[in-house]
Amino acid sequence: MNVLHMKYAVEVARIGSINKASEELYIAQPNLSRSIKELESDLGITIFNRTSKGMYLTPEGESFIKYAKKALNQIDEIEKVFKSGGAVRKHFSITVPRASYISDAFAIFTKTLENTPTEVFYMEGNSSKAINNILSSDYKLGIIRYAGDYDRYYKEYLEEKGLAYEIVAEFEYLLVMSKDNPLADKEDIMFDDLSPYVEISHGDPDLPSMPFSAAVKKEETPEKVSRHIYLFERASQFELLTENPETFMWVSPLPQKLLDRYGLIQKKCSYNDKVYKDVLIRKKDYVLSDLDKNFITELCASRRKCVK
Repeated sequence: MNVLHMKYAVEVARIGSINKASEELYIAQPNLSRSIKELESDLGITIFNRTSKGMYLTPEGESFIKYAKKALNQIDEIEKVFKSGGAVRKHFSITVPRASYISDAFAIFTKTLENTPTEVFYMEGNSSKAINNILSSDYKLGIIRYAGDYDRYYKEYLEEKGLAYEIVAEFEYLLVMSKDNPLADKEDIMFDDLSPYVEISHGDPDLPSMPFSAAVKKEETPEKVSRHIYLFERASQFELLTENPETFMWVSPLPQKLLDRYGLIQKKCSYNDKVYKDVLIRKKDYVLSDLDKNFITELCASRRKCVK
């Protein structure tokens, strides 16, 4: 298989037109067409459906282009490293739920980075994003969060996708609020006590390919509270909780230093006994790097401090 032909196919797929692609690639249109046909012949598949309106990927073509992009990226990395004579660049990538004990572990982990070329990618998102990033975006690790009631569903789903998994933490959600919140001094908080207040929550708890995901989302935001603020990032939640004493949030256990920094407290709510799980995932054939192991070490240390 000709690597140059592979590059041509990726460019045609991006543009959707053999004529426009030939202009971008500075190659005659007949030569480009012949290169694509030779590639299809070598592979024994049809990559493009050719129509009067342009070139469209076949299902086999979509799969091929996905792999071709990854292969070309790796070739580019090899050329950058070895043609320049530089050191091999280390990579670390992970998608995680918006959890402060995890971000605390990540911050400490960054202190262990050696003075060598390194690229680190840290993304916060829901379980769907974590799984898709590993399967489609070349992320190496992910942490997904789900209620223990759905443990069987998730394990079957991860097995189906060829992902290995191990539990990081099990916990019950706690309430976090300003020390000035009227409930802060209440010894025993009930669900009904929360109804006059404003709940802050993350707005994307969708579950991967789960037919009852809407029911789960409803379950995660109790109807007893009528005022909600939905966030899609984590930093603003602390400003809101600090500035507006009427707000509260359900969270995984927070590091004490973070509570002290923002003047917050976390409290247990009576009758809230639902167990949640944070689970580390990766492809079954992926071998953990030294960077991965260093992060997992800090993650476990942070978990021990925060999750009792």
